[in-house]
Order: sequence, then C-alpha cells, then structure tokens
Amino acid sequence: MGEFSKVLVTGGAGFIGSHLVRRLLARGYSVVVLDNFRSGRIEDISECLKDENFKLVKGDVCDRKVVRNVMEEADAVVHLAALIDVEGSVNNPMETHRVNVDGTLNVLSEAVRSGVKKFLFASSAAVYGEDNPLPLKEDYPLKPMSPYAASKAAAEHYCNVFHQCYRLPTVILRYFNVYGFRREYDSYSGVITAFVNNALEDKPLVIFGDGKQTRDFIYVEDVVKATILALKNDQSNGEILNVCNGKPTSVQELTVILSDIIGKDSHVIYDKPRKGDVYSNYGDPTKAEKVLEFKTEISLKEGLKEIIGLRARTQKN
Repeated sequence: MGEFSKVLVTGGAGFIGSHLVRRLLARGYSVVVLDNFRSGRIEDISECLKDENFKLVKGDVCDRKVVRNVMEEADAVVHLAALIDVEGSVNNPMETHRVNVDGTLNVLSEAVRSGVKKFLFASSAAVYGEDNPLPLKEDYPLKPMSPYAASKAAAEHYCNVFHQCYRLPTVILRYFNVYGFRREYDSYSGVITAFVNNALEDKPLVIFGDGKQTRDFIYVEDVVKATILALKNDQSNGEILNVCNGKPTSVQELTVILSDIIGKDSHVIYDKPRKGDVYSNYGDPTKAEKVLEFKTEISLKEGLKEIIGLRARTQKN
C-alpha cells in the first residue's frame, strides 16, 4: 500500500467518492471522509459507517479549521470535493471559485502543514475547452469555456505550484465523462444518468445541441481503479494524467445503444446547447497506460447494462 495507510477523501459521500471509499476500505486503508452533503448522500456510504477503519466528518473544504483537523489524521489525500455543475457555474461563478479554487487552496495548504505524503486532485477534461486537436493530450494548452472549467484549471496550477514550491507530491487526474449508478437523478448527474432514468420511465431523452457532439465515457469503477493506482504509484508524482477510455461516442449514438439494451426506442427531443458545454472531446489514454499501467475494463454497453440492472434491483428493494 505504499508509504501510507490513512487516506482523507474530500467529497467522499459524492458519486465518485462513495465508490472510491468503499474500494479503499476493502483494500485495508483507513479512510476519513470530509463532506458537506451539498451533493453527497449519507445513504451512499451508509455501509461504511460500520467499518472501524472509517470516519465521517461533516464539514466544508472552505472551512480552514475543519480541514486542519481532519488533515491531522491523514497521510494521503484524494481531493474530490467540488461544485461540478457547468451551467450552475455560469450562473454563479463566484461560488464556483470559492469552493473549487479557495477550497482546493485550503486543502493543499493544510496538506503541506501536516506533512501529507501524497495529494491527488480530481480535475476535469473541461479544462481543455475547444480548438485542441483530438484526442486530447496532457500537454495541450488549457482553454476553459466555463467558470467551472476555469476553476479546475486554476486549481491545477495551484497543485503544480505546491508540488514545485513546497515539495508536496501531487497528481492531477483529469477525469473525462464519468458515469455509473446513482440512486437519484439531480443537476449534478451526467447525460447517461438522465437518459437511463428517462428511458426506463418512458420519458423523452433531451439532447442539448444537434446530438453529434462526442464524449469520452468512462465507468466509475474504472475511474476508481485509476485513482488507486495513482495513489500507490510513486511514478505518478508531479504528473498530469488523463483518466479516459480514449473512444469518442456521440450523444446520438448513446441513445441508440441505450434503446438496444432496453429493447425499445425512446422519444428524443432536441434543445438549444447549454452555455459552457464543450462540443466534442475524447482523451488520449497513452500516458496513464505508461505511468500507471492503467487500462479501462468496462465497455460503454457493459456499463449501461450494469446501471440498468442496479436500478432495477434498487427499485425492488
């Protein structure tokens, strides 16, 4: 398990965080979760509460005192806490900056103060913006198109500075379009969650734009796998890594695959594009394959089948 055993996961009750926390506990790590439950759900980590190696702290990454207290119990950090709603960032850029930039700076500063041995930052493919050649590579210029993307780019710069200036071993993971099972649909859910919920409830699938825009969809369990590999691997220190499939799928293609799995066609409605959304992207996974020996294991069709099966079993219970 490397040189550390206790991991602080900010935003650990969120979508990716709840999956990551369960996997870390299963691997023998002690885990402290800091979450303000703005989007995270206690139900998603309820089984972890019984584990003697798990501790939950309700608090905000913008509260320096709270961050300092939880940081004293950790020797590694996975910083997932963020506001991730692109449209919400357009409507409220100041709040997005406060949480995503000031909050990250808080966590970085306290990590240095406490002598943390590893710091993983969850960034986003949104930092690439438009007009970069595809597939997207880690050394391409950043061209954020929304306050959300700008906040992630700014936080990345802080991670790089803390690595160089304070010798904090940081790793920046640029997650692409992460999907997986969510018990509830909300404004933070991605297009796959929205489509699955609407398709199963015979509601129309709403496509923002012409539907030809592409995304690089990656299953949440693959993201967790990559994150843990980066946590354990000293070769990842100071690196920026795409966490992606490396395969583009258009939103129209997604509706066809989903209809094929469910066995019926869904009604599709087209709406105007949303502000701040990138038209098309997909990443180059080569660097993560080399540094982490990471490759995705779950295809889009397999992932969609898993989500639909989990949703059916949850409804029965």
